[in-house]
Amino acid sequence: MTKLAFSKMHGLGNDFVMIDAVRQDIRLSADQVRWLADRHFGVGCDQLLVVEPAQTPGVDFRYRIFNADGGEVEQCGNGARCFARFVFEQGLSDKREIRVETKKGIITPRLEDDGNVTVDMGVPVLAPAEVPFISDSDAWVQPLDVAGTPVAITAVSMGNPHAVQVVADVDSAPVAEQGPLIEHHPRFPARVNAGFLQVVDEHNVRLRVFERGASETLACGTGACAAVVAGILRGLVASPVRVATRGGELTIAWGGIGTPVMMTGPAVTVFTGELTLP
Repeated sequence: MTKLAFSKMHGLGNDFVMIDAVRQDIRLSADQVRWLADRHFGVGCDQLLVVEPAQTPGVDFRYRIFNADGGEVEQCGNGARCFARFVFEQGLSDKREIRVETKKGIITPRLEDDGNVTVDMGVPVLAPAEVPFISDSDAWVQPLDVAGTPVAITAVSMGNPHAVQVVADVDSAPVAEQGPLIEHHPRFPARVNAGFLQVVDEHNVRLRVFERGASETLACGTGACAAVVAGILRGLVASPVRVATRGGELTIAWGGIGTPVMMTGPAVTVFTGELTLP
């Protein structure tokens, strides 16, 4: 039986099981990931995050992300903040700013003096084919038929794909109904995270996200980045933007096309433990 040391962390209620695969020789199966993520039989989490040795010169660590359904995905913004705090607290690095390789490129998280973490999330991808999103138009706002209901979305990739729609009120938005339909929409061949964005004023928004492979979460870091990018492109908000999620607030700054998105918010360790893998 394999013993596994782990930490439970969260960023605004978006919760993670953190695994150190630098000092542990761990290779998890999809079944084991689903077991760990199960809130009744395992530890419980939205995503499982794995810290591995870097494979690229000049980079500190490799970052792997697994959704609760066992599938590996490209990026996780709230997880990136927890990743930075985890490697610092675990003594894997004494740097306050690290370079981390993901499936979609290099990100740079930095521990701030106030306890928050700022992450350079990279330049958003807007070309439909690269999101990926099937479309014959490059318009920022595109129509999407959701089970017969017309929805206007902005497709953005923050290392993972997002479809952002603007709603009048996130509390009454059809997240549970439309979320899974948008996630599995045939025009998103890699599936997609569905964002529901309410603009409060030029520098404040509210957001709910139905995440690919995890259903609705209390917060989504890449979703917040994508929502602000969509809002700026549509002329609805201006950087910086405070994004209120059900789990708390993030601050997102973006200088426009061709520049990286900067995300700042908390990362909290809940507990550490050890268990025996099935």
